[in-house]
Amino acid sequence: MKTKFILILMLGFLFVTISPKTANACDIEIEVVKGKKDVYQVGDTLIILVKVALTHRSCPVKMRETKFKMNGIKVIKSTPWKQKSANDWERKLMVVVTKKPKNGKLNLTAIRECEKDGGFGSIKLDVN
Repeated sequence: MKTKFILILMLGFLFVTISPKTANACDIEIEVVKGKKDVYQVGDTLIILVKVALTHRSCPVKMRETKFKMNGIKVIKSTPWKQKSANDWERKLMVVVTKKPKNGKLNLTAIRECEKDGGFGSIKLDVN
């Protein structure tokens, strides 16, 4: 009886640790590279770097089809997507703070949609 319990426990542990996990096809990182502050004001300008790593290597979705959603900021300039290596891309966005959202957080979200689960990245910044 005790051996059966241990065997069931071990099989359960193995099942949980080896079972496939859900993963995005793209890892998206977003960071402020210039003009970084703890709290932003309306009118502040900052440069944001968006990095995309294609984890499934070949992607049928072009980089220019990456969608950006913003709250409280507006893009005033941007670089084209630059390929840094076979599966890594980056782009810089110059943004200006246009308003203080009700929740007090500026938000920039990057979304890539495809049949391989796509990708998602977001940054939230405080505004006063």
